[in-house]
This record gives sequence, structure tokens and C-alpha cells, in this order.
Amino acid sequence: VPMSVLSCMKYLMFIFNVLVFAGGTCLAGMGVWVAVDPAGFQDIVAARAVLSAGAWLLLAVGIALSLLGFLGCCGALRRSRPLLLL
Repeated sequence: VPMSVLSCMKYLMFIFNVLVFAGGTCLAGMGVWVAVDPAGFQDIVAARAVLSAGAWLLLAVGIALSLLGFLGCCGALRRSRPLLLL
């Protein structure tokens, strides 16, 4: 495999993992906002327990995706197979 193809794959993996990291960070931010904001969503969340559980689930999924994206970025830059397989 030519070196230029491997370099292109490295940068594509990095860009994809940056997008996963950014999406996870946005989900975590939304989860915190829904769980904490007393003026906006708290009235709706207090009325329905499903929305409260959804906010915590959104936060957990966002943190997991952020961690996965960060480790993927590190693995792509270092060409670390264990980090990419994780």
C-alpha cells in the first residue's frame, strides 16, 4: 500500500474521530443543560420522570462518545492499533 494512501487514511480517521468527539461533547452539554437548567427544562423534567432519565442517559452517552473520540484521535495520530481497536 502506498504511503500516501496510509497518510490519507490516517487523516480521515482523525477527522472522523474529531467529529465523534464534537458530537459527544454536544450531547454531554445538552444533557447537562437539560438536567441542571432551573428555568428552561426543569419544569418539564420535573413533570415527567422519563425526561429526567433521558437527560442523564444523554449525558452518559455524550461522555462515552467524547472519550471514544478522544482516544480515537490519539490512536490515529500515533498509529496505535490498540487505541484504534478500542
